Amino acid sequence: MKRLVGLLLFLIGLPLVGCNRSDPIVVIQLHPKNPDIIYVATNDYIYKTRDGGQTWANLSRGMSYSRVIAMAIDPAYPATVYAGTKGDAVYKSHDGGQRWMSMRAGLDDVTITSVVNQFLFDPADSQHLFIATTMGVFETKNGGEQWTKRMEGMKEVLMVVTLGMDPTRPAVLYAGTSGGVYKSVDGAGHWEKVNNGLVPPGMVKTSRALNVTSIHVDPYEPDTIYAATLAGFYKTTDGAKSWVRAAESLADQMLMGMVLDRTQRGVIYLAGRDGVHRSEDGGATWHRLNNGFSTTNIRSLAQSETDSRLFYAGTNGSGLYRSRDAGETWEPMSVVEK
Repeated sequence: MKRLVGLLLFLIGLPLVGCNRSDPIVVIQLHPKNPDIIYVATNDYIYKTRDGGQTWANLSRGMSYSRVIAMAIDPAYPATVYAGTKGDAVYKSHDGGQRWMSMRAGLDDVTITSVVNQFLFDPADSQHLFIATTMGVFETKNGGEQWTKRMEGMKEVLMVVTLGMDPTRPAVLYAGTSGGVYKSVDGAGHWEKVNNGLVPPGMVKTSRALNVTSIHVDPYEPDTIYAATLAGFYKTTDGAKSWVRAAESLADQMLMGMVLDRTQRGVIYLAGRDGVHRSEDGGATWHRLNNGFSTTNIRSLAQSETDSRLFYAGTNGSGLYRSRDAGETWEPMSVVEK
């Protein structure tokens, strides 16, 4: 009897192998063709499901112990996956995350460069990528074998958090930084500061500078660009010549994520500490979408490429959630390795 009690106490004390409900979901990466394949990253591990979230596998074996900040799936060859880390640059997998290779050639010159915030693919060539890092923008033309720094003209800042591309003119890029937005019209060959209405000139180099967390070009109106920041939501309709503040009605202006609905003009989703909000008129008015969340502190947000009504949200306090009705209701998902 004592042995049985001891065994029960031992089993009760064992932690579950997987993502605890309190772990933040930092990244959600959805397969472009198979809705059952989902990758998520927490502060500790990458997990993958092949069955729509019923079972999960830990894919971090073979990686160094460093946080994954960004992920991307090759749109032409979806078995190829990239992971950007906080501390060890870029990893690449050719087999859906089973094995990882370090791809840091060109990123070794400065240690802090290894913090990778986002990947961006050239839609015409999936071997051609850009990454946003804490030391600027880097480019590869051979699938990560070699990276080259692309920061000409971006003198005031180093930290690049997010990148956006004009889908109708892929040479036109926007970089969201710790000090506002920069624009390139020649594929990152040269950058120009475009902060009119966004950041007062005297604040760019200060800690009070606007920190852009997400930037997207409207696929229906390419001169319309949206920027989510840690100090509110901004919009331009003239290719970033001037910006205006929008979404001032939101209770919390610290925004962590943004999705432009790929099937409906003017439909935008924003995520932050006050949950998820949707606008159906280009940012003029907003509707709160928090039904089902046990915490509204949203860290990441993603829309399925196969079903425009299917969304996933990662929280800072209660794990992963799914919505099958464009955010109207949310259901929790258990991310535990089985």
